[in-house]
Amino acid sequence: MKRNGGDYPPARRGKVVVWGYLASYPFGGMTWQVLHYLAGLRNLGFDVWYVEDTDAEVRDPATFWPTDNYAPNVEFLRQQMESVGLGERWIFRPPGVYEFCLGAADINGLAGLYRDADTVINLCGSHELRPEHDQIGCLVYLETDPVPKQIAVANGDQKTMADLARYHYLFTYGENLGADDCLVPVEHFTWHATRPPVVVDWWQPSGNPTTHKVFSTVTSWTHSWNDVTWRDERWRWSKHYEFRKLRSLPGHCGVPLELAVVGISDEEAEQFRTCGWRLRAASELADPGVYREYIRGSLGEFTVAKEQYVRPRTGWFSDRSVCYLAAGRPVVTQETGFSKFLSCGEGLLSFLTEEDAKQALETIAGDYERHSAAALTIAREYFDADDVIRRLMATIGLL
Repeated sequence: MKRNGGDYPPARRGKVVVWGYLASYPFGGMTWQVLHYLAGLRNLGFDVWYVEDTDAEVRDPATFWPTDNYAPNVEFLRQQMESVGLGERWIFRPPGVYEFCLGAADINGLAGLYRDADTVINLCGSHELRPEHDQIGCLVYLETDPVPKQIAVANGDQKTMADLARYHYLFTYGENLGADDCLVPVEHFTWHATRPPVVVDWWQPSGNPTTHKVFSTVTSWTHSWNDVTWRDERWRWSKHYEFRKLRSLPGHCGVPLELAVVGISDEEAEQFRTCGWRLRAASELADPGVYREYIRGSLGEFTVAKEQYVRPRTGWFSDRSVCYLAAGRPVVTQETGFSKFLSCGEGLLSFLTEEDAKQALETIAGDYERHSAAALTIAREYFDADDVIRRLMATIGLL
């Protein structure tokens, strides 16, 4: 599939609306996440619309701060939708405004779209539900960050339970939820496992990495608002705790490591540099094209996962890591239980300890071409957008 979407099949299947954060958070990884779903659905023959109908804050594309001037965000949305051949299939309702919207339909047209849609997919749970959304015939919650909702339900949170009850189907990237070796309680609701889709052809590099020969990743340093407690055990939703355990890793292996990071203090950044890490500002990769070139220009990805995914063995896997794999860039990442479902050992290696991580990196460096080829094979076999989304749509009865 071309990036411009010029070779889509005729739209002979049902009408699908995707809710997301493409305009509100116009940054690299968030943008690609939405575009993979839109293109994958359209390539399966669905009439796909993208809608932002949320009161969530809008972030300025240049400063990253919340803004009331959403004009640059709408222009960004327009450009991205045109780039995938869906320039006439988007709607943006400004936050707090209920009388009009921008894009391919007015506010009455948006209501009609909801009535006509075969399904509306709430990607990332990005949209809050309002009474007017009850007219939607098939509402799908697509959870990319498992655990908090399941814990809230198990703790008897009535609001969470009422919100989830309004959906017809619930999907999660926590592929191991419900398994005997997963500590996350699954009660009251059925969660269907899915995984991040990728349009592999979008990520094919022109050759071997030449930009910066490092194993890299793109990350935010600290989060605290999504921590959960279950049976007196706290599971934290922040990567910096896991990265700190590996601070000395560059001094123990000969593979260069780089963090494109936002939110790290100057003091801690200097500590990591002293230990041999390379650091750069993740804000430099906000543009989706620059983000993609950064991934394609790396040797591979080395990253950790949040404790909230690791400790209870959720089976979660990163949509960013999937992009590295699609570019033929091997991935070394912290084990969350995903190795039960994905091929590991070539192209994708998991670790639990620093010694595991060192050995995985050196294994890839010792036979890079083999691991690079295996990475691409894994992307095609396990994460191809057509296959992943076909299974999702079959589950809800639209294929």
